[in-house]
Formats: sequence, structure tokens, C-alpha cells
Amino acid sequence: MPNKAGITPATKGHKCKNQHFTDVHGLPCIEKIVQSVDDTPQPLQTVIRGTIPRWIKGNFLRNGPGKFEIGKQNFNHWFDGMALLHQFKIEDGQVTYKSRFLTSDCYKANTEHDRIVVSEFGTVAMPDPCKNFFQRFLSRFHMPKPTDNASVSFVQYKGDYYVSTETNFMHKVDPETLEATKKVDWSKFIAVNGATAHPHMDPDGTTYNMGNSYTAKGASYNIISVPPEKATPSDTLEGAKVICCIPSVDKTKPSYYHSFAMTENYVVFIEQPIKMDLVKIVTGKLRGKGISDGIYWDPKLDTIFHLINKHTGKLSQIQYHTKALSTFHQINAFEENGFLVMDLCASDDGQAINNYMVQNLRKSGEALDEVYNTLCRVFPRRFVLPLNVNSETPCGENLNTRPDSPATAIKTSKNRVDCTHEDLHGDDLHEYGGLEFPQINYAKYNTHPYRYYYGCGFRHLVGDSLIKMDLEGKKMKVWEKPGFYPSEPVFVPTPDATEEDDGVILSVVITPNEDKGTFLLALDAKSFEELGRAEVPVNIPYGFHGTFNATT
Repeated sequence: MPNKAGITPATKGHKCKNQHFTDVHGLPCIEKIVQSVDDTPQPLQTVIRGTIPRWIKGNFLRNGPGKFEIGKQNFNHWFDGMALLHQFKIEDGQVTYKSRFLTSDCYKANTEHDRIVVSEFGTVAMPDPCKNFFQRFLSRFHMPKPTDNASVSFVQYKGDYYVSTETNFMHKVDPETLEATKKVDWSKFIAVNGATAHPHMDPDGTTYNMGNSYTAKGASYNIISVPPEKATPSDTLEGAKVICCIPSVDKTKPSYYHSFAMTENYVVFIEQPIKMDLVKIVTGKLRGKGISDGIYWDPKLDTIFHLINKHTGKLSQIQYHTKALSTFHQINAFEENGFLVMDLCASDDGQAINNYMVQNLRKSGEALDEVYNTLCRVFPRRFVLPLNVNSETPCGENLNTRPDSPATAIKTSKNRVDCTHEDLHGDDLHEYGGLEFPQINYAKYNTHPYRYYYGCGFRHLVGDSLIKMDLEGKKMKVWEKPGFYPSEPVFVPTPDATEEDDGVILSVVITPNEDKGTFLLALDAKSFEELGRAEVPVNIPYGFHGTFNATT
């Protein structure tokens, strides 16, 4: 029998009893979440329903794709759309909204030529039709240039805001005007070919990230640190350094990663079996295929957790193995009593990334249901990694001695520990399609033991509910409304906060089947009750990530 959410576990054709696939029917069409919009660089007044707390003062910044075609050519993948930056300015209980397309080099070139000139993740720029046949043929042999379409997130380095994707390019952005002020190339500072859009920051402002490098010796994974201070006012990534370099076991097929975990003393690199076939990627233009064609899932491989000491750059000789899993976002990680506890959102299948084609998001009826049902659900999990493993540590015993923790960590050979996870949720989360886009009270509780996390429930291809999880008892609170699709929840603490959940959750709610129905939602983080909303008089596509920029 289906539950109240209309989600039932699949039985026939179920790929693996441990995986979370569904058999959903009757999903509403949400094609307008990937509909191109115009930007609105001048602030628009919103209509307030309820109350936006007067103590909130600052800019809620969001990033995501906003233009899905150039001229008569369409982008193929959700990640490919041109970056549209959003600002909700909150002050004295009032909210204004503005948006601005990122004036990246690829945006300007695409606009000038009225066609797709720069290849993106799932879209190949075709040769200029004005060139003769021989010129067009030769152009297919040129190496694809990395895009600077930074459409994933807002990040901070040395107190400045940047928009980022996963190539070597970022753009410094003024959070007040949303104007891009400087294009920054990671490879001008350190030997990497890109960096993630999810750095982590220490309390002193030192920022850590990861990026790959590709040389004649093969691919490597690099742990990066960026100092907290500027030497001059114009500084960007000066002083950045690679603190650890980990060679990929398969030199031409490194693992794809979207983020990483961090504790007080360690960076945790999660080497998952989502693989990048570099030969396919390099020859993609010749074959008329995007980067996405070179990314594949190899479930025969383990997932390996690599621990790197942030202070010494030393890679632990112990490798922590678990079964094949896919993870895009970590929740939190911390060290306690000789263990590294790592919480993340994960699934047992890694093929989702290639299913988020724009045409899939625009489907309806049974075709839409089929896309959703081929996606493995994502659930929060906890791994407990023992830190003090040495030659005297016995094999074959569960080294996890944390009370009430069903996760296991068993030494199986000299430098190997095999791990299983603990579910960080109750059975009721299945009713909401799992959880993604996790957030915590980052400023106070990142790298520390914590109690609450927040995220989006996924009973559709995008988030369709907001969830607060209490790790004491794994109890949930949910905000949901039919036809409403909330974005990643961002926690904003109250100025006089004494408890972990003293604050407000901000989320942009998209209404694809209601014209100009988008609004900024404010929830009381403690009760998870709606405080108020700021209704925006224009349509906004569903975005990816955001942050709150407090102002004084």
C-alpha cells in the first residue's frame, strides 16, 4: 500500500534489496523550474505575509542556472544553464529582491554569437557554422576550454564572496550589487585544474578545499588551504597551497567528488566509485559528447575514506573502506574520544548525476514518473572511524565502542578498516523521499558534536519539503505545502542565541505551476513553524546553493 506521500518501495525490478528505489505514479509536472527568466538587477519590493524577524539584517544570496537556451540552441543538462545570482536583502522586517546574470566570459561569448560557444557539463559547443567544412572539422580536435559559468554556489575566501562551480575559474562578486568584479583562476596560484564549490572554513578564517590535477603521470587529488588574511586589498587566492597530493589509483579514471568532510584536525576525502574517464572527456568534442558522457558508476568498487592531517599534510596510512556509495553533500564531521564521526547524505547508486537532463526535468506523466523511479533515494548516514589504529590493533573486532552506535569499523588487514554505517534517520524519512541539501548551524557547530540538521525531502526530482532532524531520538519536523518546492534551507542564528537551534531557516520556495508565486520563506528553526514569507513579483528557476551575508 502506498503511504500518505504516495511513495512505495519498488519490488519488481528492484535493483538491490539494500538500495532505495521507489515506485511512484502521478508526479506533477514541474517543467517551469527550468524555464529561462530575465534578470532584475534593480531591487523589487516583495509583499510580506506574516512576519520576517526584524533582527535579521543582511543579504540572502542564491546561485543557480537561469538561462537554458542561447538563440536556437538548448543546453542539455541542468548544470549547464547560465548562472543567475539572486539577492534577498532583509532589513527591518522588509525584503527586496534582485537578480543578475553572471557576466562570465562564456555568458558574454554566447550572447555575442547568439549560440552556445563554450561547452558545459552536458552540452558540447558545436563548430561555428560560418566556418568552412575543413575549419569546422579541425575545430573538433581542439581541447575543450573549461567554462567559467560559476552557477553552483556562493563561497568565501579571505572575507570576499565568490561564485563557484567545479572548474578552475571563480568570480569575485559584490554581495550588494551582484556584479562580478574579478575573474580568478585557481591554476594561476597552485597546480590544480579545478576546485569544488564546497570549501570548509576554520574559525580563524583559513579555508580548505579540494581540486584535481592532471599531468603526464596521471590524475591526483589535492587538499588545498587558503590563508585567512589578505596581504594587499586586491588579494584573491595569494598564499594558497597544496598541503597533500593523493595520486589516483587508476591514473586515467579518477573519482568524481562534489565536496569533502572536515573535522578540527582532518580533511576526509571520500573516494567514491563515480569515475571520470579522462580519455572520453578529452575526446568528447571530437565525438560531439559533453563531459557528462565520461562520468560513470562502477558499483564493483569500494568507497574509500582518506584522512589527511590539516596541520601536517600527512595522509593516514589507514584506509577506511565501505561498500559502493555515492555522496554529494556532507552534513558534519567531528572528533570525539578517539573517533572521527562523519555524517553525510548518501545513496547506494551513483547514476543520478546523468539523469538531471533538462529534458527529464520537463517531462510529465509516466515519463516523469519513470525518471524519478530510476533515481536511488538519498539518506543521511553516519560512519565512525577509529583514529588510533596501529599494528597492535586486533583484526576482526568491531572497533566502534561508542555507546548506542550500530555503525561498525573492523580492521581486516594491516592498513585497512572496513566500515558500515548507522542510519541518521527513522523510518518516517522514507515517506518524504530521503533527504538532500543538508545544512547545520555551521558557524557554531561545524567540526563539533551537534544535535540538529536540516535538509530538503525529495518526493520529486527536486526538494518538495523542508525537514529538521533531531539526532536525539532521530525525530523529524516537516514543513510542506502541495505544489511548493523549497530550496536548500540555510540557518541564520539569532543574535543572542543560547541553544543550537535558536534561529531562523531561510529557503526560497518555487511554485512552477503558479505564475509569479515564488517567495522567500522564514521558519522558526526551533519549532519549524512558518514565521513569514516575502512574495516575489517575478518567476525564479530552482537553484542550487546559497548563503547568508550578515550586514551591520
